[in-house]
Formats: sequence, C-alpha cells, structure tokens
Amino acid sequence: ELLEKVKKGGGENAIVRHTQRNKKLFVRERLRLLLDREDFLELSPLAGLDMPYGDVPAAGCLTGIGRICGVWCVFIASDATVKGGTIYPIGVKKQLRAQEIALENRLLSVHLVDSGGAFLPLQSELFPDKLHGGRIFYNEAIMSAMGIPQVAVVCGSCVAGGAYVPTMAEESVIIDQIGTLFLAGPPLVKAATGEDVSPEELGGARLHSQVSGCSDHFAASEEEAYECIRNVVSTLNCAPVPQEDREPDSPLYSPEELLGLAPLGYSCTLPVKLILSRLVDGSRFQEFKATYGTTLVTGFGHVAGHLVGIVANNGELAHDAALKGSHFVQLCGQRGIPILFLQNTAPQPAGPASISQAHSNRLKAQASMMAAVACAAVPKITVVIGGCFGSDSYVMCGRSFSPNFLFLWPNARVALVDSQHLPTVPPAGDWTAEELKQLKAKWMALPVSPVIFLTALLVSLCFKPVQLSALSRLEEESSAFYSSARLWDDGIILPQDTRKV
Repeated sequence: ELLEKVKKGGGENAIVRHTQRNKKLFVRERLRLLLDREDFLELSPLAGLDMPYGDVPAAGCLTGIGRICGVWCVFIASDATVKGGTIYPIGVKKQLRAQEIALENRLLSVHLVDSGGAFLPLQSELFPDKLHGGRIFYNEAIMSAMGIPQVAVVCGSCVAGGAYVPTMAEESVIIDQIGTLFLAGPPLVKAATGEDVSPEELGGARLHSQVSGCSDHFAASEEEAYECIRNVVSTLNCAPVPQEDREPDSPLYSPEELLGLAPLGYSCTLPVKLILSRLVDGSRFQEFKATYGTTLVTGFGHVAGHLVGIVANNGELAHDAALKGSHFVQLCGQRGIPILFLQNTAPQPAGPASISQAHSNRLKAQASMMAAVACAAVPKITVVIGGCFGSDSYVMCGRSFSPNFLFLWPNARVALVDSQHLPTVPPAGDWTAEELKQLKAKWMALPVSPVIFLTALLVSLCFKPVQLSALSRLEEESSAFYSSARLWDDGIILPQDTRKV
C-alpha cells in the first residue's frame, strides 16, 4: 500500500498539473523511455515519509540501478510532482547515497534533472556541512577523475546549485521549451535589475546549446532526449555485462514461502536454514563448521548463479559463533568471494551468568569478527530478516560498517535493545539494598548482552521510570519503516523478492 502511494509522487492532482499544464512526462515514464525494457532495482522508495517537516514521497527523487544499452547504471531522477521539485534534506541524502553506490561499483551515473532548488527554510540542513548539497558536485568531480562516466538530461527547471549537476556531467542534453538552466530565475532578475526576461531567454535550450555551450545536445522533445542519451551511452566504450549461458537453478522450496516465514515476534529465533533453503540455487548450501558455534550459520552457496559466502544469525552471537564468523569472513576475503549477511538477532533465552564470564567469552571474539568484517575487501550485502539489536548490528555488517547494500524485510526491527525487554523501573530516589538486589536479578534474567545489561542498569538507577510514551517511541523508532524513511538502509524489500534483489 505504501509503495503504491509513493508511485503516485506528489499525488494525482500534481501529476495532472505536471503532465497536462507543464507538458512534461512523469518521472516513471521518463525512466521507461531511458532504461532497457526490463525490471530495474529502485532504491529507498519509502524515503521521506513521516519526516519532521512533513511527507516528501520518495524524497522527491527516484534512484536505482538499471541498464541502458546493456550497460549497468545508477540513475538519479527528480520528481517535480513532489513539492514542485524542491530539494529537502532527505533528498540530498538520497542523491549522495546513489552517488556512493556509483563510486563503489564504478557504475555509469545518469541524472534526470527537474528541480526547483533547495527548500530555503531548511537551508541549515542542506548547505553548510560536509555531507550536504555541495557534496553532490564534489562527488561528480571525483567520479570524473576516476573515469566513471556521468551524463545528464535537463528535463525541467534547473535552478541555483542544481544547475551544476548537468554542467559538470561529461555530456548533457537539454529539452526545448521544457529544460531551463540558470543560477537565478526571472523573478530574481526582476527584483535585482528591474528587467523582465522569460525563462527561455534567460536559460533555455537554444541559449545553452547555441550560445553558452553549457549543454552538449539539443532535443526537440523528451522522447528525442532519452534516445539521445541512449546513443551517448553506446559510445562511452563501457562493455555490457555478459549474460549467463544458462538460467540458475531455482530453490527446491518456493521463495514465495518466505513471506510466511518472516518472524513477527522476537521471543524466539527462526531457524535460519529454513530461509537459506528458499534463497540459494537448488537449495544447495556448503556449510562451514556446521557443528561448531551453531548460533551462527556460515557457508557457501549460489544466488542467481553468483557464488557468495553466507553469514546468518541463528541465535545469540556467542564466543564460538563469533570466532567461527571471523574465520569464515577472512576466508571469503582471501578467496575474493562476496559475502551475504542475514541479520536475525532476536533475543535468545539464557540462564544467569556473571558479567565477567560474558566479557571473557564474547567481547574479544566479537571484536575479532568486527575487525574481520571491516577489513574484508569484498562486496558485502546485508539483509535484516528479523531483529537487529545492540552490538550484533556491528558484527553482522550493519550500516556503520558500510555494506555495499543494506535491505530490510518489512518485519525487521533495528534498535539498541528490544522494547519488549526494556522493563519499567520503580520511581527514582533512594534505593534499598533489597530493591537493588531485585533490580539486578531482573536484568540478569534477560537475554541481553553485557554491554546492554550495564547500560540499562545504569539508566534504571539514574533516571526516572521508563514510561509508556518512551516505550512506544522506542517501538516506533525501531520499525523498518522508520529506518527506511530516514535512509538508514537502501530500502524495504518483500521476503519473496530477496533472490531477485
């Protein structure tokens, strides 16, 4: 339902105004003309929903990965039906993430620019910092120096800082009577000089293709522009990725069953091999150290014909499991095999154990695995299929460990601690010895890591009771939709589509 809502951009009225009054194509129609006639991967489609400054569907731009003339590319396409094309902070973040993907994977970058410039009331969140709007232009320069091609189509208004995007591209196309390119539009010219000037006279297609030279190609229509860009891509000397000779084997168990296997509760952990049997080709999985550290499943398999190493949570990441994971990740790095992480760190029942034992048994081993994951010079893809709590997020290549891609299932939960295991404490004040003993016993009985235990105990002792409002806030902020709206991941995917992605 949310995805269908996002596909309508700024709404039906905005689409009608965009297509009929402004005589432009809707952004998804533009992509249909630009990309090869096959499915493409859209990234972070739910970004920008329920933000503090309101809804910004898809963050005001579509980003993703597709093919043009057989060449893989990253596309960044403005959606002018959302807030009139105005750029919000979340839109800048989404564009920067798309450029990061293009940089990491050395993919052709294609910009479809139709933007009204930055949303000035939020300029402090858009302009001054290192990873704000100016970083887009910095990335363009760096990508050009690295030999990564970039092309652009000016298919609407291109104002202020946004005007640098097409002018810094290797080749750009501007569309007659639709595309305009200037640092300040006619209203500002009028205010500054008193001169009346039309958008076409100030920065139209004929001016920039015949006089200024800011654009390399003139197109009479949108259809002609996208055909021109496809011709440009065919001359970039980028070899298309060769197709596989044969179709990969399907799993023995239907991937459609993954929807029913997605865990809805976190009082127990789903046996992850049920997931793997519906993900890997032919349900064939060569397990590594099958009987050692069984709360982490590691091994090799093929996904859609590609050999990958798989690291999947199957319970609490204990000492032996972390050592096994460290060994396996280093093995993949040595062999140059990409790694697929399946995060499912739902809490496990555990008996009382002393903090010193927990430290000695887990922290050093987890630190070793963190180092191995951080230093593994191979592609890494992380899919959160269940809970992702506490330090296990880092060990299993969470966002802070820079996986090439990070996706969530809709049921995923990402938080420091599971809200179901955060108890309400008595009122703040003087604690009796008996109260302290009971509080310690209460926390010791919970299946949480030592770090979370100490943190929560200190919070319990020093602060006011955890109220229902705080618990509900934690519940809301740990949801997959809250995460995806803020671009903490690359999108929510349906479980049954995991193999395709």
